[in-house]
Amino acid sequence: MYFTDRGIEELVTRRGDELVSVEWLAERLQAFVDTAPEFETAIERFATWLARADDEDD
Repeated sequence: MYFTDRGIEELVTRRGDELVSVEWLAERLQAFVDTAPEFETAIERFATWLARADDEDD
C-alpha cells in the first residue's frame, strides 16, 4: 500500500457518497495549490492526466 492510499481511502470514506462537478474539483485543486504551492507541479500533472484520461493517444 502506498502512503497516498490512506488519503484516498479517507476521501472515499468521508465524501464517497457525494457527487461533485469537475468545476468544483478544479476550484478545490486551485485552493490547494494556493495554500501549498510546492505541490503545483504535481497538481498540474494530475489535472492534465484527468483531463486526458479518455484520450487514446496518450
